Amino acid sequence: MMSEELHDETDSTLPEAPAAAVDAPPEEEPLVTPGMDWFVLRVASNKEDSVRRTLLRKVKIEGYDGEDPNKPHLVNRILVPTEKEKVIKSGKQKIVETKLYPGYVFVEMKLEDDGRIPQDIFFLIKETTGVGDFIGTAGRPSPMTLPEVEKMIESSKPPEEQPEVKMEFQVGDHVKITGGPFENMEGTVDETLPDQGKVRVIVTIFGRATPVELEYWLISRAEE
Repeated sequence: MMSEELHDETDSTLPEAPAAAVDAPPEEEPLVTPGMDWFVLRVASNKEDSVRRTLLRKVKIEGYDGEDPNKPHLVNRILVPTEKEKVIKSGKQKIVETKLYPGYVFVEMKLEDDGRIPQDIFFLIKETTGVGDFIGTAGRPSPMTLPEVEKMIESSKPPEEQPEVKMEFQVGDHVKITGGPFENMEGTVDETLPDQGKVRVIVTIFGRATPVELEYWLISRAEE
């Protein structure tokens, strides 16, 4: 019997997130490794990646990753799904990654027959900086449902194409220009140009409707 438990006050459900990309497990792997389940581990904000790296290293060192024939295979994949997004500012492009599930790390592992975390794995996880509790109750983490696993795994796959600029505006939106020579003017979105990171907006200049192309970060939604 373990001397302490991972506690949680209430059951929680997996937060919503868009499908996107990173850290893809090999495609030939099943959604769930036989004998294991996926669990959701709460971690400190902005500590997701460091917790993942630390846990992977500890599991490997202790031999619970399936590579040591003398140790049981207790932990398989550990994922932090992210979304890749292209940002264009002042004509320069860069790819940034944002976490789809901030504050969560996904762990595929095997539990004891009574539903508890194996003692060695319990302390290995609990003694990791930035780790909170698993979603579940009374030291027995709740496994993710198959649809939740499928959604999470799908979002962990890399994109087939280069990501486009994520546009928050649509044709017809009423917007306000926040910078540049047309600052504080309002207009209507006429066209979005995600490959250029720009938006064409129709504004009124000297009484005439005039299209102007603006970088997307130079506009915001106008107050109704």
